[in-house]
Amino acid sequence: LAIVIFSVLAVTTRKILRAATYLLFTLFAAAVVYFMLDYQFLGAVQIAVYAGGIVVLFVFAILLTSHPGNNSEPLASKRRVLGLIASLAMLGITGAFVNRAMSSFYGLPQGYCVGETVTESAKASGLQTNDIITAIDDTQIVAENTVSSYLATKKPGDKVTLTVDRPLSGESGLKIELTLSANTGSNN
Repeated sequence: LAIVIFSVLAVTTRKILRAATYLLFTLFAAAVVYFMLDYQFLGAVQIAVYAGGIVVLFVFAILLTSHPGNNSEPLASKRRVLGLIASLAMLGITGAFVNRAMSSFYGLPQGYCVGETVTESAKASGLQTNDIITAIDDTQIVAENTVSSYLATKKPGDKVTLTVDRPLSGESGLKIELTLSANTGSNN
């Protein structure tokens, strides 16, 4: 019963130092259960390693990175509208951002590398796997959030022009027109 109570308190309190204290009590209660089951070694390890070591590290991390008396900040974002709009329109591709370090290491242009085209409009546009999108409507892709920030101003059905490099074939500066799709809510 103590494990359940302290676990719930650890995840529901708004004071971060109290959450660490409740976690400590939860770990001690688990050690008591081990001792009651005649697992003395596990109980001792529970106290020494988890309650004694890990919680102390948590407390040090809390004290070094924040003011322990402050309430934790609410998770609400100041960009709710931007996020809502961005979730409505999408390019219809999967992939990964190629940052400056990866770009120089692999000899690729900086931008968004296409992993797969997942919507019909993306497939029909001519985008291919391993294409690097370097710009969207003349907005250079220089950061991981450039595409999502730009798409936040668009809606499904809008057309965008992608500037694409194809490192495997040596082509660069290709212009591909793509109609944005409605976001289906999947990871794609």
